[in-house]
Amino acid sequence: MESIAWMAWTLPTAIFFAALACTLAVMTWLAAVYPEAERVGVLRIPTTRGDRLFISLISAAVIHLLWIGFFGTDAIATLPIGEDGVEISRLWLASGISLVTAVLIFRTV
Repeated sequence: MESIAWMAWTLPTAIFFAALACTLAVMTWLAAVYPEAERVGVLRIPTTRGDRLFISLISAAVIHLLWIGFFGTDAIATLPIGEDGVEISRLWLASGISLVTAVLIFRTV
């Protein structure tokens, strides 16, 4: 584990990378089982599933950076788990907004 000790591995960070790996695995499986067809949405450019995934990941990064800039990362609640409890960060709200945005992107773009 020394090779990755430079990174601050927190639960949200681990969940993000696990979700990203699962997303890429599902997208690879979908491309193999159901070949992609380009479609034109509200942007009026042809996009594939991979394009829409890229757009939604960039959107999520922008949403999180703006969220940190405007609202910070303070805890909004503490769950009574363990001795000290587990704090729920405001970033989870940004993650929820990003998920809704990704669904909208996949539906309309």
